[in-house]
This record gives sequence, structure tokens and C-alpha cells, in this order.
Amino acid sequence: MSSATTPARQDAPRGRIDKREAIVAAAFTVFARSGYASASLQEIAHEAGVAKPTVYNHFADKETVFRHAMTVASERVLAENLTVVARLRDPGTDLRAALEDVAYRLIRHCCSEPSRALRWLTYAQVARFPDLIDIVMSRTSDRLADALADRFARLSLAGRLRTCDPATTAEQFLVLVTGPMEGRTRLGTSKVSTTEMRTVAATAVDTFLRAYAIP
Repeated sequence: MSSATTPARQDAPRGRIDKREAIVAAAFTVFARSGYASASLQEIAHEAGVAKPTVYNHFADKETVFRHAMTVASERVLAENLTVVARLRDPGTDLRAALEDVAYRLIRHCCSEPSRALRWLTYAQVARFPDLIDIVMSRTSDRLADALADRFARLSLAGRLRTCDPATTAEQFLVLVTGPMEGRTRLGTSKVSTTEMRTVAATAVDTFLRAYAIP
């Protein structure tokens, strides 16, 4: 009898984690679709495929699940961007091509639906949740800039880029790459073509290398 019930007890924590993850993912979808004010825990429960009391078993209220959803979404966006930046660990002989590839892929992620929703929700709710800027930016922009700074420092030491302050160099690269997209996408509300993304990436890298390439 006891051996038959043991697996169920062992699976229970995993099942609880799976439900929590499903609720958080569903919450971000609902908040992105309906906005914070209009979203309800009932809608989140329906999206997650669980009963409303199950949501309350994991989160005290809508504000709590919102913060968790924004944090997890930020972590996922960061993970995608860090994967892109890792390309610069071994840029090959053509540094310009490697930088253009990184720039283009960063722009694609910047224009992706999860990233657009994350920015939109941050802009929309920062007055209600002033700490939201820190929650999102510390997990996206700041850590991405740190990763880029590390790559640029190594490229400088290797004689591939001018001697530079890595943090400033990373900041300037990100501004050149992502800055134009805020205007072109109308703060994330409009889509841009692949051709336009590649043009922005190439222009950004050209400007960057004019400042940092070794003659």
C-alpha cells in the first residue's frame, strides 16, 4: 500500500512547480493581452488551465502574480539576448560580420512579441509600480550591457578593437542598435521588416567601428 502511494508523494512537488510555472506564463499572456487593470485572476486561471483557487494557492493577489510574471519574462528575454552576445566569444576573422549578426539578432529579439509586451507593460504600469523599471532593466538592459562589456574588453585585449572603457562601449553599441527601433516601431506598437532590421544593424555596426576599429 505504501509503495503505491510513494510515487504520488514524490510527484507532488513537481506538479506544484509545473502549475506555478503555467500560471506565471499564462499571467504574462493575459496581462499583455488585456493590460493590468482589465486582467483578472479568473482569466489567468482559465488561460493556465487551472481553477481560480489554485492561483490563490500560489499567489496572494493579482499584484503578486504580475510582479512574478514580469520578472520571469525579463529573465527569459535576458537569456535569449545573452545567447546572442555569446556569439562574440569566437567572432572569427570577420569582426564586422560577427557584430552585424549580433546586432541584427538583438534587434529581432527587441522587436519580438515577448519583448514588446514586456516594454509595453513596463511603460504602462510604471506609475503604479515605480520599482518595475528596476525589476525589468536590471534583468535585461543592465545585465546585457555587462555581458557585452565583457566581450568588448576581451576583443580590445586581443587587439581587435581600440583600447576602451568596456562599459561605455557596450552602452554605446546598444544605443546604436536598439535606439532607432523605439522610433521605428512607435514604442513597440508597429512591426518593421527584416530588411529594415538588417539595415539598422549594418548602420549601427558601421558607426560603431568608425569609433572603435583599429586602423
